[in-house]
Amino acid sequence: MVLNTVVQTVIASLAPFHLLSFSTLLGSQLYQTFIVTKVAFKNLPRNPYVNFQKHIFPIYFHGQALLLFLSAVTFPPYGPVSLVQHKSDWIPFTVSGIVSVLNLLVFGPRTKKLMLDRVEQGTLDKATNLEGPSPMMQALKKKFSTAHAMCIHLNLIGLGAHLWYTWRLASHLQFPEASL
Repeated sequence: MVLNTVVQTVIASLAPFHLLSFSTLLGSQLYQTFIVTKVAFKNLPRNPYVNFQKHIFPIYFHGQALLLFLSAVTFPPYGPVSLVQHKSDWIPFTVSGIVSVLNLLVFGPRTKKLMLDRVEQGTLDKATNLEGPSPMMQALKKKFSTAHAMCIHLNLIGLGAHLWYTWRLASHLQFPEASL
């Protein structure tokens, strides 16, 4: 009897936890993508900007992965079992999961390494008094641009998946006529 009550309480609490974790996921993604990055790029000198980026993005990618996981396991009414029942629910979660893992484990670390390699190569190039970028710097810039573009595009694909699910989630909200 007590176990049954505990299970019912946990199931009843999934919806608020789901809404909280998913809204935090979407809100943090919108804030990081359209505010923090833009403000930092416009207002920080290059070295502090690079230092900021190398610290903020690993936290951001880990946070996105964790919040997506929490959103999936708290999917009402029965967690992942309920999530897989409708394509319009599991497809955006799958897309978001794939791009999140790619940014967290592949393109985020690659971009960070190339960003730091560019700074180091810039220091070496400056010490040798080269006119213009060295061939090594040109190669690093190209690799960085590709990796960075992948991070950006994956982030935007994830945002699209989150907005798709947000629309689906909002379409399930019901308001009694009397309260409007």
